[in-house]
Amino acid sequence: MTAPSLAQRPSKALLVGLVVSGVLALIVLAVMLYSGGPIGFGLSALLAVAPLPVLLAAVLSLDRLEPEPKLHLAFAFAWGAGVAIVLGVALTVAGQQLFLRAGYGSAAVEYIGTVVLAPVVEEALKGSALLLLLRRRMEIDGLTDGIVYASMAGLGFAAVENVGYYLLSYDQDGISAAVQVFVVRGLIDPLGHPIYTSMIGLGVAYALTHRTPARYAAIPLGYAAAVFLHGLWNGAASTGSLGVLGVAYLVIMGALVLLVVVTVLERRQLVARMGYYLPAYEPTGVISPADVQMLTTLPARKAARQWARRVGLGRAMSDYQQAATELTMLHVRAERQAVDPIRFQLERDQHLRTMALTRRW
Repeated sequence: MTAPSLAQRPSKALLVGLVVSGVLALIVLAVMLYSGGPIGFGLSALLAVAPLPVLLAAVLSLDRLEPEPKLHLAFAFAWGAGVAIVLGVALTVAGQQLFLRAGYGSAAVEYIGTVVLAPVVEEALKGSALLLLLRRRMEIDGLTDGIVYASMAGLGFAAVENVGYYLLSYDQDGISAAVQVFVVRGLIDPLGHPIYTSMIGLGVAYALTHRTPARYAAIPLGYAAAVFLHGLWNGAASTGSLGVLGVAYLVIMGALVLLVVVTVLERRQLVARMGYYLPAYEPTGVISPADVQMLTTLPARKAARQWARRVGLGRAMSDYQQAATELTMLHVRAERQAVDPIRFQLERDQHLRTMALTRRW
């Protein structure tokens, strides 16, 4: 049993955004179904969805220490799959029309649309999901949160976009062509969109969690990095050269390694901060020196959960560790920015009650 949550209620704007995005995504998929037929659409949708559970699990695994609200994650995914897709296509096509009217040839316009317009427009739209969440800034406590929200928007966008690519290939050259595109987009580079947009996520999260002058440049720099990586991949793919594509792939994989390193270091830092804040609560009886030792290293936390599952206390241990993590994050937020004293006390007491109710060892 856990104490009642004091989390912010879902805002009407968030709920409206979720519904609108979901409806737009369904409309796009319905149009694809109508234009491509049930067989082609069914195959394309299957190929697009097949890697999604693994990709979602990979992204959400970054967020195990302090999970984000499911509604906010769903909003980011739906925004990418709906609003970002619809506006991305519309604005890119509109931009291409302007270049056509300016006298550019069709081949040049196609290249500009793929390498310049699509990255500029799509990254702005996917990244806007994080800007819309700025009003819920208490949910973005660190760089990992920015990466997770951005990745969800990227996965939503990629899932719907991939249906379109697979369907187009199927209509032109049949099943084998659709499968070939799936190998590239679904197996070799399935994390492209999440990686690009995660650059924006890093910028937004840095701007929210730091008070240095550099924070003002973080968001535009993150956006520029996202556009660069996206344009690099699209440009390399348009050359038809495996060598050029390989270089672009290595650069993007380097960005992925950076994101993983950031999340690992931040997770370790947060766990270490528990050793600074939690001992002050030992007099309350909800935590002991042994508990502090268990909570302040990732291997010890994992070993404690394994022991708890063996003795039937798996859920209690998970809730206890989560409440202790949230209590630490509350102190980190208070240290970083002004927090209303009454709200701080209410949230602190909630976490302490949860720890007291779940501590059965």
